[in-house]
Amino acid sequence: MEKPYILHMLTSAKNLSPFDVNMALDAGWTSAIPYINVELNEIQSLVQDAIFSRSAKSLKRTGIFIGGRDTKEAMDMLKAAQQAMVPPFELSVFADPSGAFTTAAGMVAAVERELMTKFNTTLEGKVILALGGTGPVGQAAAVIAAQAGAHVRIIGRQLDKAQRVADLCSKEFGGGKITITAGADADKADYIKTADVVFATGAAGIELLSAELIASAPQLKVAADVNAVPPSGIAGVDAFANGTPIEGSSNGAVGIGALAIGNVKYQAQNRLLKKMIESEKPVYLHFEHAFAVARDYIKANS
Repeated sequence: MEKPYILHMLTSAKNLSPFDVNMALDAGWTSAIPYINVELNEIQSLVQDAIFSRSAKSLKRTGIFIGGRDTKEAMDMLKAAQQAMVPPFELSVFADPSGAFTTAAGMVAAVERELMTKFNTTLEGKVILALGGTGPVGQAAAVIAAQAGAHVRIIGRQLDKAQRVADLCSKEFGGGKITITAGADADKADYIKTADVVFATGAAGIELLSAELIASAPQLKVAADVNAVPPSGIAGVDAFANGTPIEGSSNGAVGIGALAIGNVKYQAQNRLLKKMIESEKPVYLHFEHAFAVARDYIKANS
């Protein structure tokens, strides 16, 4: 009898996300085993318990998912997990803290589609504001967009925190090959005047971009909001918006809402969870891989 597909799901939080469990089982994993309050220094022992309990051949049916709520911690855990492998005893690992990597990938890929279809341009050279960008989704989206050639500024209520996050994104996640800048929320009225794209990635139920600011943005092309809880994070962009014109935009900007982004996010996470099962060799997956599959999904469905 063939061995079951077992996904060991690790999180530093007190609960594992039910969303991630459902996604794992729907993608084909037989069992999703939770490990909560996991610390970085425990990764090696957990990984080696998993790899040495099965034959090297059976490890194709074994995987590790890393959740939690912190992007750096998740990436550190992913790296620690990879270093703990003892070839040929090696399995696939997928990091997606708070669903941030797949959500960010879905948002940036959807924005890229609208830039091309509505404005015949790409992310290259575009000025992007990540409003409420100090959180996990904002961080991942900023890095993905910057790696695609955009000029990204992370906006936060506190400039010093925004600067710390921008530096972290540039150095840790971007490997020093990108430069993400920072700005204070109090100054966004100035920044919006030269912005091509806005990501709204702040807390749910808070409007980050008002109708007045939209009207004062002569270059704005696309505004994307991951918030599905009223009020919208971007005025005039509801959760169902999918390339919908934003009322009051002088440049014909279009909006993308949370449900449209969520659909791409769902597809990206599903495909990466399946890739863990289907890959002949172990894979180590994070935001870059999420963006690649999100792009593929949009291309296939455009």
